[in-house]
Order: sequence, then structure tokens, then C-alpha cells
Amino acid sequence: MTFFKDKWHEENLKKLDLNERQIKAVKYVKENRKITNREYREINSLSDEGARIDLNILVEKNILVPTGKGRNVHYLLE
Repeated sequence: MTFFKDKWHEENLKKLDLNERQIKAVKYVKENRKITNREYREINSLSDEGARIDLNILVEKNILVPTGKGRNVHYLLE
């Protein structure tokens, strides 16, 4: 039997130099399987532009993967 360590554990996320909002988003995706820009803004009380910047960083760091197009984009864990 093989056990896999959760690579998206908070300690690992902090090592990736993520801010608290981004860590909160990864936890949200772990629980809800996806997150949208709107959900990100709501859980972090953030502007649209701020959410877009944070989400793009998570995509660049290969933590989240965007799926869908336009207003239907949501993000999944890599």
C-alpha cells in the first residue's frame, strides 16, 4: 500500500511564497474542487483586478489550472 503526502499542505504552500489569500484559495479548491474569480473575490474581500493577479500567480506556479472560457472560467488544482 502506498500513501501520498498532500503536496498542497499549508507548509508546502508557504514554501512556494504564497500569500494568505492564495493559501486560502488552495484550501477552498481542495474542499470545493474548483474556484471562480468571483468566489476568490468573495472569500478574500478583494477587487476583480486583485483576484485576477493572485489567480494568475497560482496558475504561473502550476498550482491551479484554468478551465472554461470568458465568464465561465474556473480553476482546478494541478
